[in-house]
Order: sequence, then structure tokens, then C-alpha cells
Amino acid sequence: MASSTTACWCSHCGMGLATPPPRSSSSFLCAFCHRLTRIEPQPGVRGSAMTMTTLARATASPPPPLPLSVVKREFPASYPKVRGKKRALLVGVSYTGTPHELRGTVNDVKEMRRILVDKFGYPSGCILELTEMERDLSKVPTRENLLRAMRWLVDGCASGDSLVFHFAGHGVQHVDLKDDEVDGYNEALCPVDFRRSGNILDDEINETLVRPVGRGVKLHAIVDTCHSGTILDLPYLCRMSRTGYWQWENQYPGGGGKGKSPNGGLVISISGCRDDQKSADTSGFPESASIGAMMDSFIQAVDAEPGTTYGRLLSAMRARIRDGHGSRRLPGKLGSYVRRMTASSGVQEPQLCSSEIFDIYRKPFLL
Repeated sequence: MASSTTACWCSHCGMGLATPPPRSSSSFLCAFCHRLTRIEPQPGVRGSAMTMTTLARATASPPPPLPLSVVKREFPASYPKVRGKKRALLVGVSYTGTPHELRGTVNDVKEMRRILVDKFGYPSGCILELTEMERDLSKVPTRENLLRAMRWLVDGCASGDSLVFHFAGHGVQHVDLKDDEVDGYNEALCPVDFRRSGNILDDEINETLVRPVGRGVKLHAIVDTCHSGTILDLPYLCRMSRTGYWQWENQYPGGGGKGKSPNGGLVISISGCRDDQKSADTSGFPESASIGAMMDSFIQAVDAEPGTTYGRLLSAMRARIRDGHGSRRLPGKLGSYVRRMTASSGVQEPQLCSSEIFDIYRKPFLL
């Protein structure tokens, strides 16, 4: 009797595919490289024997999988061609024309670009932006485009690379069905088409952005959304102790987070609030005069103290948000109003998570 599944292998990266025996030509998506392999029944052979009509053929043993750095993925022609040691993906979702509309997320992207180029030496040509202002449909922050852009960010990363992922938009929580969340909820980002295509859960963000980060590679995620504290599912969360000092807390004390760590690299996230907190958008101000509260606090902290440590950065951001009651105009060319954050449990608190423990009072904040 033929088995219910058939062993074959991705024709692009060599990873195994468990597929039902095809009765006709079928295409299967590889969970590793996200490319399709077409499989056809082999004429004259019963059961599960088959051939692949792409570059590889199903044989008795799989072809050796290609290293992650060798797997070639196809990206839109409009994506940055320059692949320097520093590159960034900046995403601002406004949800224009919907009840969920946010003001100023595009300005958040502009400010993040300025910080990266002027303060941290990122080449402008190595920065990819996704906003609803883009005429290029491949750069509109839909679910499909956002996941593709995440893969672009980490694709082919090598030792010495420094990567930045920035997201400004809505975030939500979903009940955790895998029993791997301390609070029983998954966090998720909302792309512009979330009502039609769904949200992007932290499990998927971790798989796409975190796990491919190899040895010697550094990835920072700057995320300004509701429920964003542990949005990358990193093992360690930095909390303020009762004695007034920051200390690391293991989010997977039972060892459940082993499969969610990077492939030897370092991943750090700075987010706008705890998992149980929300953010809100001020109303009554034009789009061109708004900026996120988390983004405001981050900019002010970086501008005020170049070469600051992670500990001082986090403390400065929290102090600025605590003291920033009400809407106010920022100095400088932007002259923007701050998009306030309204917490569901007290004043919102920017969060620091990491794939490994380090001394936040000594380690310089460098992107």
C-alpha cells in the first residue's frame, strides 16, 4: 500500500518536502527558501515514485542542502542592489482610509532613515522602505511584501554585517496555541492588508528574521506598535528590578526557546511598550506633522548622547515618555507633533529584548 506522504526535495535549496503522492502535476512551497518545486507522477511507475520538473529530481537520497548564504531568492528589481555591510528595512503602515488609520508612520520612517544615515553611517542606497506612499506596488506594506522584504534583509548576511528592521504601525495579540508564550498570547504585526491576508505572528517573524542571522551578524529591530514587547520571540527580556537596576529575565526558563535563537548571531529588539500595553494615535493633526512617541524618545536619546549604552538609552527613552504628557511640537525642521502612547496598564514602557545576555551599562548602542 502506498504511504500517505512521499519523500522528495526542494529543487532550489535541497531541503526535504513531505508531500502527498501526486495524482497530477502539483507545486509545493518549501518552508525553508519559500520557493516552489513542481512535482509530477512518473509515468509507468506505481505508488509514490515521481519526478520534479524543475532543477532537481527526487531520488533515493536527497541532494545536500545548500548553505543559507548560497540559497538565491528572487526579489523585485526595485529593491536596493547595493549589498553593503550595513542595510535596513524601514516600514511605516498608515492604514489610510480605514477606521484603523494612523498618522505619522511615514514620518517615523523618514526620521529613522535620517538617524541611520547621519548617525550610524548607513548608505542611503542600502535602505529599503515600505509605505503606502510608494507608487511601486512591491513596496506597499502588504503581508506578502513585508515577509519578502524581511527575507531580503537577512538574505546572504555574513559576518560583520549590521542589519536594522524598523516597523511603525498596529500590533495585536492572538491566543497562543503552541503553549510557548509566558503570558499565553502571541504578538503580531498588522500589515496594511491584515483584514484580507491576516497578521504576521511573532513565530513567523522569528523564523524569517531571527533564525537566519549567522555568526558575526548583528540585527536590531526597532518596533513601535501595541503589544510589541516580545515581538521577535527572543529568549531574554530586560526588566527593572525592585532595586532600580535593569536585569535580564529568561522568557523560556524551561528551555522552550532553544529553537528560536539566531544561527550564531546577535539579535536585539527595542520596542515601544510591554506586551500588555497599547499605543494610540493623536487626532486633529495633519499627516505631515506627526511622529510616534516611541520614535520621538528614541531620536532624542540618540541625538542627545552619541555612543550611549543600551542601559542609558532605555532609561532616557522611558524618562522622556513619562515626562511627555500631552501633545507637543518638536523642535527642528519636522516641527512635528508626537503621537502619544496610551497604555492599557499604566504609562507605556519601552522594552529591550535580546538573543543573549550582555551588560547593558557597558555595551555601547551601535547600529
